[in-house]
Amino acid sequence: MPNGKKRDTGPLEVSLFPLRTVLFPGGSMPLRIFEPRYLEMVSECLKSGSQFGICLIREGSETGRAATFQQIGTLASISYWRKLPNGMLGITVQGGKRFRILSSHTLANQLTRATVELFPAEKKCGIPAHYQQASALLCNMLEQLGLPYNKPPTNYEDASWVGCRLSELLPLSLSQKQQLLQLTDPVQRLEHLYALLERLGIHQP
Repeated sequence: MPNGKKRDTGPLEVSLFPLRTVLFPGGSMPLRIFEPRYLEMVSECLKSGSQFGICLIREGSETGRAATFQQIGTLASISYWRKLPNGMLGITVQGGKRFRILSSHTLANQLTRATVELFPAEKKCGIPAHYQQASALLCNMLEQLGLPYNKPPTNYEDASWVGCRLSELLPLSLSQKQQLLQLTDPVQRLEHLYALLERLGIHQP
């Protein structure tokens, strides 16, 4: 089966890129690639138009021997790439569907391959009145950050989009971000975010 070719149903085989960060569906993430195993992975993805998986590291490092990782991650599509002056490869990826790892194995070059099942894409869902301030908070944050964060398309009326963007941008621990990624109900994600905002002392507009 081609590496990470888009499919709507059934298990999918992908290469994994364990990182100390969490990618959310619809999110954008810049990466610098320099290890041979990941340069080969990116080259294959660019040639075939396929995706790879990003998972949060549980133990180990982003470099060297294969790390252990969370079992739920996000598919990543390469939207931009360029060679950097220092010899590294700079890429920007877009978050796609989330997945659950069914099985995995490590190749001789320490690249991890996994068979995964995809989560259904979260349906657009209106934001309940009690959580409407989340949209205003996110809008303020994106306006302060400027481009490319506030670049359209935006959807401040969609609970899934607002919850994912807040999960990316708020100063949360990686374990908290992973917990938010794993939630399947957009309104429940907003509920968790509101509780975390109170702990952080961040007041909604």
